[in-house]
Amino acid sequence: MVEAVLTGMLIFFARVTDVSLGTMRMLMLVKGRRLQAAAFGFFEAMIYVVALSRVVTQLNRWEYVLVYALGFASGNFLGVFLEERMALGYAGVEIIVRSESDALVQKLREEGFGVTVGEGWGKEGPKDILTVILPRRQMPKLMELVRSHDNKAFTIVMDARKTLGGFYRRQKSK
Repeated sequence: MVEAVLTGMLIFFARVTDVSLGTMRMLMLVKGRRLQAAAFGFFEAMIYVVALSRVVTQLNRWEYVLVYALGFASGNFLGVFLEERMALGYAGVEIIVRSESDALVQKLREEGFGVTVGEGWGKEGPKDILTVILPRRQMPKLMELVRSHDNKAFTIVMDARKTLGGFYRRQKSK
């Protein structure tokens, strides 16, 4: 009985670990970080084989299949959670606001964000289109500044795999 519980826990935690590593590996691939992706993939594959072998060699134990599947689901959840916390790389943000955006542009620049302003035309007339490229970890601060200026602003966030040139200033520490 104790051996079955320990085996089940091994399968579950191995699966959580290997699926989380798989999420990190995919993130590194998308970000163009090949060496880190290879390292994550190496450990992911080793752990996967250990977990799978425990299940396949004892297919008569339905509870092992169950904890294997639960580990997979939990690993997906943990992997996405970790990715959000790491917030690696850059994001491109387009903010579409009413054409009176000078105060917001000034505030964003005071806070260290580089802003490019363009003009557009929406259903209700002229709009300003603000483009900001920023480290993903600064996204909550940007969104709060936009929300406090215009809570009806339309915002689009895109992953920026690579950037070249532009304006990046260190954020003020408070």
